[in-house]
Amino acid sequence: MRSFLDFSSWSGLFTTLLGLVIVSLVAVGIRLAFMQTMQRRRERENRQINERLKTLIAAYKTLGGSFTGELSVDPAHLRDLRRNPELAAEEDPSSTGSDRRRRIRDAVEAALSDVILLGTEEQVRLAAQAADDMVAGRRVETAALVASLRAFIRQALDLEPIPTGLAIPSQGPLRVTSGGGGGGKRDGGEGKGGGGGGGMGGMGGGMAAGAGAGMALGRDRGGGDSAPQDPPP
Repeated sequence: MRSFLDFSSWSGLFTTLLGLVIVSLVAVGIRLAFMQTMQRRRERENRQINERLKTLIAAYKTLGGSFTGELSVDPAHLRDLRRNPELAAEEDPSSTGSDRRRRIRDAVEAALSDVILLGTEEQVRLAAQAADDMVAGRRVETAALVASLRAFIRQALDLEPIPTGLAIPSQGPLRVTSGGGGGGKRDGGEGKGGGGGGGMGGMGGGMAAGAGAGMALGRDRGGGDSAPQDPPP
């Protein structure tokens, strides 16, 4: 170290200062590179956590979005109803209720797939059990899986745990409904268009009336100018 620091001459002093500057720049560069690497890793982890939470929250809403009505999933497929005459006699495959149950089953299947992919060990076990029950044709209860998802999401978001004495009703799958508001929107759009047409017609009528009044006033004035006048005395 003493041989590196030379203050005996101007050249030695310059060399010493240049070496200190180079060492400082190298140290700062290494620190900046390390900090950028850590920041990118942290951002990537945050994105993964956010995507995981977003997916699990969507699965929670699908699996536990209902407190009333049918809180279990009907695993019957349309092909099963067509193959089994007894089930087809009990339930019409083309009915609205059957279509809604099939929509609920499809949504629950997708949510279970997401939970199996991104859930914790307990959640994966519960989702796999529900999937096995669905494949076997048994009705699926999602209350236990919904409770596990709720506790995990609140913990991940740093929320206070739900009070122990609070009795939350059993939750079931969200009742999916088919969208039927397209016709109403189209009718409303046509109504608005008709109203716009009426407004344009009213504007056109007003302009025509104004033009007619202006022409009549011009004729009156023209007639007054063209009338013969008495000669001056």
